[in-house]
Amino acid sequence: MANLRQTPLTCSGHTRPVVFLSFSDITPHGYFLISASKDGKPMLRQGDTGDWIGTFEGHKGAVWGAALNRDATKAATGAADFTAKVWDAVSGEELQNFSHKHIVKSVDFSRDSNYLLTGSQEKVLRIFDLNKPEEEPKTFSGHTASIKTAVFKQDGKQFISASDDKTVRVWDVVSGSEIHKMELPSMPSSLELFHDGSILVVTYGNFTSFWDANKYEMLREFEAPTQINSASLHPEKSMFVSGGEDFKMYKFDYQTGGEIESFKGHFGPVHCVRFSPDGELYASGSEDGTLRLWQTTVGKTYGLWKCINPDENMANSDANAAVNAEA
Repeated sequence: MANLRQTPLTCSGHTRPVVFLSFSDITPHGYFLISASKDGKPMLRQGDTGDWIGTFEGHKGAVWGAALNRDATKAATGAADFTAKVWDAVSGEELQNFSHKHIVKSVDFSRDSNYLLTGSQEKVLRIFDLNKPEEEPKTFSGHTASIKTAVFKQDGKQFISASDDKTVRVWDVVSGSEIHKMELPSMPSSLELFHDGSILVVTYGNFTSFWDANKYEMLREFEAPTQINSASLHPEKSMFVSGGEDFKMYKFDYQTGGEIESFKGHFGPVHCVRFSPDGELYASGSEDGTLRLWQTTVGKTYGLWKCINPDENMANSDANAAVNAEA
């Protein structure tokens, strides 16, 4: 197994930069991956292989945010056409359309799939009741610049938002009030809430920081050799991956921040990275218009990857070609 090289699976299909991606939980049909792109055509894929399943057609501008609910039955997207849409992820049918007054940068489902959280460039956050879509959404104001991203906490009673005003804020859903504010030295570039709700991963500048998601105290912070646009923590909290302006994918030790490995595969800055729910792979989206899937353990037989020797690269090449052909 020595000297195996990382051979990412390249998922083509988008014609503009890929700016956000999100995995579903593990379902009876495996797990799924949705990507948001400036081409306005969010795509759904099988998570472990990258195989294209379908494209959600209907937005009239760049799509900045995308989310799947836990069982991958619904998808949500936010776009530059000032709308957030909810889709049937099985049929691809548009179910609901929510108008905003500016570009929608972020969307997230509550864990019970009953509510949709949106963040927009009008500095406002909204929660829509998907069972009563005709009702006015609940609004949350306080940020002084565009919302970058926002996520529900596990119980749905609170949510967390990151903004270009250099803050990460925590909100109470019922009262509508701001509970806590974390000030950063520069604009946050990404926000991830760990799957069990215990850790918040925030990137800004060259730094990836990890916070206790209940006490809002910083646990650790590590600097990378480039501007970091996104980071994701492995489900076992053993490592984290990140990507940014130098086109590389980095893997670091979560305890020490030491670099484990780095790979160059994209031909443009990396905008988004996420670990799969089983931790076997991580996905990245780039300015080059592609998604790539990377093995957490290089050389392991998983999905389209076959366990091979260094001189026997054809299996990975064939797998890569298969994904490209699908898209």
